[in-house]
Amino acid sequence: MPDSTVPPTPPVPLSALLAREDLALRRIAGPDDPGTVVHWVHTSEMADPYPYLLGGELLLTAGVHIPEAAGAGTYFDDYVSRIVAAGGAALGFGVAPVHDTVPRALVAACERYGLPLLEVPPQTTFSGVARAVWQLMSQARLSELRRVTEAQQSLASAASRPDPVPSVLRQLAQRLGGWAVLYGPEGAEIAGAGRGPGGEASAALARLAEVVRPDRPAPPAGAASQAGSASRAHSTGPGSGEPAAARSRSAHRPGPASPAGPQPPTDPSRPAPTSATDTTAGLHLAAYALGAGRGFVLGVAAPGRVPGDHTIVSVAAVLLSLLTAEQQSGTGAARSAALVRLLLGAAPEDVAPLLGEGRRWVVVHARPDGERVPDAVGAAALGAALGSALVDPAGDVVRVLVPADRAPDPLPGWTLGVSAAVAPEDWTVADTQAARALARARATRAPLHRHGPRPALADLVPPGEAAAHARTLLAPVTAHPALPETLRTWLSLHGSWDRTAVALSVHRNTVRQRIARCATLLETDLDDPDVRMELWFALRHI
Repeated sequence: MPDSTVPPTPPVPLSALLAREDLALRRIAGPDDPGTVVHWVHTSEMADPYPYLLGGELLLTAGVHIPEAAGAGTYFDDYVSRIVAAGGAALGFGVAPVHDTVPRALVAACERYGLPLLEVPPQTTFSGVARAVWQLMSQARLSELRRVTEAQQSLASAASRPDPVPSVLRQLAQRLGGWAVLYGPEGAEIAGAGRGPGGEASAALARLAEVVRPDRPAPPAGAASQAGSASRAHSTGPGSGEPAAARSRSAHRPGPASPAGPQPPTDPSRPAPTSATDTTAGLHLAAYALGAGRGFVLGVAAPGRVPGDHTIVSVAAVLLSLLTAEQQSGTGAARSAALVRLLLGAAPEDVAPLLGEGRRWVVVHARPDGERVPDAVGAAALGAALGSALVDPAGDVVRVLVPADRAPDPLPGWTLGVSAAVAPEDWTVADTQAARALARARATRAPLHRHGPRPALADLVPPGEAAAHARTLLAPVTAHPALPETLRTWLSLHGSWDRTAVALSVHRNTVRQRIARCATLLETDLDDPDVRMELWFALRHI
């Protein structure tokens, strides 16, 4: 769980505090380490401040506690060593009114113990130093929140694309400046993005993924149960805070790592942690178990770890969990039952109550932009965006059955055709309408086209008679499956060769040949508007 001794605000680099011209602080002893950070400011005139420190402080003192003969003994060594033992980040010594200069023995002690020593000039108050630290913390916190918010928006947008998993991984790798990879239940890399690490780091990340993978096989006897202290496994979820080990106020000294790298726990009854971290070849590695034990693991490798990274990776882990999850809820069981009943010959209107009482439905045909073929994960993401899990990825077109009260809107990366709202017994009719709407949308290069039925002269003819007339009129061309659909599309697009070719994914010369063949078989003039009207009427009834 989160370390209660660390404030929720980001730490302030000591170099940023020294850069404040209004404070005029000057480092006069100790290492010039850009990694030194300050968590808070504390003022004390105690000879032994150890009991009052939590670690990470900039300790401010005016030297009131220093005895007159302190320079001749071990007073300053004892004083500085206790600050270092408590985890103090730096010591600030205020010049005047007690001491005109910083004692030389204190400077020497800070050099020996590696504690940064700052000279605080007379015009700078201790309260002013504390205020400057909190200002820098607020600015850092605001910057972190802005970065996390922007990352959340970009990850959510990536999850709605036709290729959601690669898109989320690309965004995550870009935000971290590293590499992101999704491992499958068997440990294989399903997708990856970013600048791939070297072989050593890649192998270490794969081993780290096995640490968090549920239902792992027991390791062979004698195998190391875990890497050295450089590797840490945590039993916290993706949304939890940073591990306490990573926020210890004392420096972390990694021990020798196992040659085999991180290994799963040897106790099979011990649950696998949901996240784990490691450091290899100068890269920070992390692995997150996705979903409810499905075996998918998210791995990331980045040059470093800055505030906000854990939150950003956690958002990506949640999105990938949703994209890779299998529906096992009661509604999922109801959908399975509905499918079984349909396969066994039940009428759609008898099956529909399992999917929700009193509903009307629309059928959506969707096709990804470009030449991509939608995969199962992309189809599931499309269904989630449309608010339905009734998804059928059939070739290059995804069909989705959507409740009519959830009117589909255009989706980036997809072209959609939407049917009219129908009762369950008219699902097959709606499927045809959606297919024609999709063809119309692709031909007109519109992101979405809806079938819009309205009263027409055709409604005056009884359906049976209209179908009989259509069969008789179109008999010469119905023996050739490609001809009726080509004629229908060509007529719907007002005789445009190019747009018909786009809608049917064929060459324009193929369209010309098919239309010429239709004219020959029907023995009619397709340039005559009356002929076109009669054929359109007939094509709507076959």
